[in-house]
Amino acid sequence: QALFRFASCCVSLSRSSLCPRQLFEPVSPLLFATMMLDPSEDVLQISSHPLDSLFKPTSVAVVGATDRPGSVGRTLLKNLISNPFGGAVYPVNPKREHILGITAFKNIAACPKRVDVAVIITPAASVPKLIQECVDNKVQNAIIISAGFREVGHEGEKLEEEIKKIAFGKMRIVGPNCLGIICPSSSLNASFANLMPQAGSVAFISQSGAMITAVLDWSVQQKVGFSAVISIGAMMDMDFSDMIDYLANDQSTKSIVLYMETIGNARRFLSAAREAALTKPIIVIKGGKTEAAAKAAASHTGSLTGSDAVLDAAFKRAGVLRVDSVADLFEMADILSKQPLPKGNRLAILTNAGGPGVLACDALAKNGGVLADLEQTTIDRLDKVLPPAWSHSNPIDVLGDASAAHYAKSLEIIAEDNNCDGFLVILTPQAMTAPTECAEALKKYASIQNKPVLASWMGGPDVMAGAKALTDAGIPCYSYPDGACRTFNYMHEYKANLESNYERIDLQMNLDKMEVGRTEVSKMIQGIRSTGRTLLTEAESKQMLRAYGIPVTACEVCATPEAAGVAAEKIGFPVVVKLNSTTITHKFDVGGVKLNLHNKMDVERAFVDMKESVSRLASADGFEGVTVQPMISVKGFEIILGSSLDPQLGPVVLFGFGGSLVEVFQDSSLGLPPLNANLARQMLMHTKIYKALKGVRGMDSVDMDLLLNIMVRFSVMVVEHPEIMESDINPLIAGPDGIVSLDSRVLLHPPEVKNLPQPAIRPYPYQYTKTTEFNGSKITVRPILHEDEAAMAAFYSQAVWPKGCDTASPVSKGAAAPREEIDRKHLVRTCFTDFDRSIVLVVEKMDCATKTIIAAGRCTRVQMSEDMTYALQVLPKYAKTGLGRILAQELLNVATAEGAAAVKANIHVSNTAALTFTKSLGFTIKKTSDSNLLQAKKVLKPSAKL
Repeated sequence: QALFRFASCCVSLSRSSLCPRQLFEPVSPLLFATMMLDPSEDVLQISSHPLDSLFKPTSVAVVGATDRPGSVGRTLLKNLISNPFGGAVYPVNPKREHILGITAFKNIAACPKRVDVAVIITPAASVPKLIQECVDNKVQNAIIISAGFREVGHEGEKLEEEIKKIAFGKMRIVGPNCLGIICPSSSLNASFANLMPQAGSVAFISQSGAMITAVLDWSVQQKVGFSAVISIGAMMDMDFSDMIDYLANDQSTKSIVLYMETIGNARRFLSAAREAALTKPIIVIKGGKTEAAAKAAASHTGSLTGSDAVLDAAFKRAGVLRVDSVADLFEMADILSKQPLPKGNRLAILTNAGGPGVLACDALAKNGGVLADLEQTTIDRLDKVLPPAWSHSNPIDVLGDASAAHYAKSLEIIAEDNNCDGFLVILTPQAMTAPTECAEALKKYASIQNKPVLASWMGGPDVMAGAKALTDAGIPCYSYPDGACRTFNYMHEYKANLESNYERIDLQMNLDKMEVGRTEVSKMIQGIRSTGRTLLTEAESKQMLRAYGIPVTACEVCATPEAAGVAAEKIGFPVVVKLNSTTITHKFDVGGVKLNLHNKMDVERAFVDMKESVSRLASADGFEGVTVQPMISVKGFEIILGSSLDPQLGPVVLFGFGGSLVEVFQDSSLGLPPLNANLARQMLMHTKIYKALKGVRGMDSVDMDLLLNIMVRFSVMVVEHPEIMESDINPLIAGPDGIVSLDSRVLLHPPEVKNLPQPAIRPYPYQYTKTTEFNGSKITVRPILHEDEAAMAAFYSQAVWPKGCDTASPVSKGAAAPREEIDRKHLVRTCFTDFDRSIVLVVEKMDCATKTIIAAGRCTRVQMSEDMTYALQVLPKYAKTGLGRILAQELLNVATAEGAAAVKANIHVSNTAALTFTKSLGFTIKKTSDSNLLQAKKVLKPSAKL
């Protein structure tokens, strides 16, 4: 209660301030301010979850239960009653009075109490009627075990649609065509698996029921425990995203592993995964990498699978680690719970044999790792404890007669080397080696701060005891060093994915200032589509790019030879003449490009020749004049920047080596738009041409900031105009003297396509930007940008407790002093917000020619609800000026536009100022189950989500 009083000045209480582990930890105003705007810290989000009734039910009905030996109905019912979960089990079968000694009921309505979960095992054709019965009796969840839906064709699809229509907004469904769910921690086994796994910290979600049964059998021998095992089947309703959202807040779950055949709703998956991956590792194995596997997955799930390379990009964007084998899947989940993530990819190898060390080097380099370059001080210290013949480099060969002391002292020394990010200790059983003694000596190094320790005890019976000692101590031990190196590379990849997504780059994009260009392009696209046309001319394509601030060459459209000659004189020689056509895409193929023309006569002749060539090689209608452009002599590299559509993930951006040989070199990387500066840089770094762009053979680097800006703006253009089906700039010439688009192409969706593909990641909601008057000056209220991190840090640093806050709240004796540093995780969650989950608004004011954030607030969706929560913070110098009311009203406007049914905030009972403020905004106040808290709620009119 003391901490409640300490936080009594706030409109919304913070989740962190209510966590039991923090009840006696003093929280500084700075820390509390950062938590206020972090949606993950919202106390309203950590009360009971809507899916608790699925994973922690008080009653389960088995519809289709039977006592027939070997049947699914019998197995599932037996699993439920053999593993008491603290709730009632109701067999439902109109033809039985008792099943396995339990009273059976004719239907759901006949069950003595309301059912939380109905497990349905009847034929597919009977399921819609049963779902209707569940809805009528207010059953909250159904698990449809039955098969025979989408995977069998059109008739199965019709059944699914009927079920979804009945259940929509009234109950949630797992399946169909699934194994069920298991929660070892609560002893719930609502599945027909043949065993109950031991309790643990790994949550396993799989589309394949057979994969689950195989993994459960494997887990017994490997002693792997689970917090939850979830078979989601065909994902008619609930999918990966729903389960990830739940497990992200489940205290029993430390890591989440997925077996995936199709991603389902890509936008929801990426949103859930990005949020959860900030606190728990998510590891996925995705079937369908090869064409044959993709076809098998499609037939299994009834869904199309997308490009595997695009999925890789999506997983990286979400901070998800992808592995290649089931063994790696659970091994990584286990290791990430025991060992820290490396800061980099530099590994030090300690071995008593040269051969295994060499093999380890090969395995390390194969997947992106590098050997650490030992510091000279490390080598000098090793000289003092190792025999003179040691390798004096990495791998550190301590020789075949190395003792336990040699191993332990060497690891202790290299652990302090700043060039080492992780360690691999290899032992081969030689005559002078004591494997168990060496292992015991290394156990105390199982926890080296920020540096993982892995081991490989090679051999058979002689090393088993030592390997077990290491494993029991928390040091993962492998039979061969290549497996350990693969694990180290996975650990670095996972850390790099997370950090690269949220790495700070102070490069201002001013994306919120592109409204004029956005409007211009929208009008252009609408006009073109209204004519039935889909292919833009090069001149139109460049006009689009120019509207988004992307540099392009001048481009004059000419209908006659004479007009072309005049345009050339105006531009200045030499010039290029290109075909202007609304039907022909590849101009080179029909003689539609004439280069390096030095006079008017050449230009006019080029016009005539081009018309003849196009008429002969294509059609006379394909020639619609020419464009005249300057002949660019910028020294640089030809690159390509383009976009296309993925069937599951929507628009995808490509960057790489361009020009006419783009298909030959195939040097490119993919990313999901919209990009920010950091994500654009990551795309650059994953290409070979990146090294050349930084400067090679005496050539200076290109302007990287400009290139990143172009990539970001291009990606924004793609997502803000979903009418674009394909687009590319090829070539985009990038050199030390500048960057310019020489050629571009845009293809639109046909006008009859009304349901336009949406991006997998929601673009910047520019519609919530507003400039208004405040105290005689202009302020801008807008959604937050990634590059606002520095400004938000400055904003938080000015946070103090408003008048009336009880800063003298008692804390326990010996408690730490208040923390004054800004925890970057809160900045990340605030500035890199997922706009599908939370809209953060900042109020920006020009202060001495510098933009300053003077207030900030957010509204956040409540999971599986139409409601939103809100919080806001105003700098003390602007208290009682009306700024808080301006921001609060804008937040309510956002919530209304987002389709929220109501907005909520929790307020301490003693915070009379906040209560008065919220009442004046139209909120009603009511009591909660906690006597210290009141809930403010404002009901909004229904509104379609923008």
